[in-house]
Amino acid sequence: MENDFSVLRASVFFGVLITMLSLERLWPRRARSLPAWPRLGTNLGLIFIDTLVVRLALPLGVIGVAAIATANGWGLFALLPLPPWLEFIASLLLLDLGIYAQHFAVHRFGWLWRIHRVHHADPDFDTTTGIRFHPLEILLSTLYKCALEICIGPTASAVLTFEVILNATALFNHANLALPRRLDVLLRLFLVTPDVHRVHHSCIPSETHSNFGFNLTLWDRLFGTWNEQPAQGHSNMEIGLPEYRNRSPARLAWCLKLPFSD
Repeated sequence: MENDFSVLRASVFFGVLITMLSLERLWPRRARSLPAWPRLGTNLGLIFIDTLVVRLALPLGVIGVAAIATANGWGLFALLPLPPWLEFIASLLLLDLGIYAQHFAVHRFGWLWRIHRVHHADPDFDTTTGIRFHPLEILLSTLYKCALEICIGPTASAVLTFEVILNATALFNHANLALPRRLDVLLRLFLVTPDVHRVHHSCIPSETHSNFGFNLTLWDRLFGTWNEQPAQGHSNMEIGLPEYRNRSPARLAWCLKLPFSD
């Protein structure tokens, strides 16, 4: 099943990536602050390294762990039997809440923030920002998701569905895409749109540490971390981290060294 999952996830990932890259060129929300290269190569290079590290370090993957957990009767759903359809929906919601909590934590704990800065140091905001993570963060994130699965006990099919959705929405909500205003207003009632998540990549700390959701806006609204719009507007806001507003974050070697510098 893990091999089938890898093929499905890769197919959806590349399909959404190519679609978002194309739409960004047709309807960009903001002008770029840096040339596409080498920044684009750096972001794509990170996802290649991330995938290799996780495959080598955790060959079972999240699907394998989910299968083991359910086979052994681990987790919440083993203690609280639900109809399959309700358990499936509850699994997606609990996993999404778990990712929100993880994202909140990497902004609150200093050593995790050092690693997560690689993502926020990107001086531009486009769909490739959604794959710009340090390998150490991806490894820790995968371990966290495996622990979450053991606690919840979702089926492998629920985890597979969630992972595909998470990858697709990360590419969508980081896109430099100008959605029609009425569509954005409607979607953001439930879903994280590019305008919603762009606020999270502002240079202003109070905005950086808000809008943690990746899929649903529900959690930010519920836990008081919701920020409707950037103070300087989407066209004028500065993206990235104030201390790294230069060309260094566009280099792959710089990104890999960042958590261990300063």
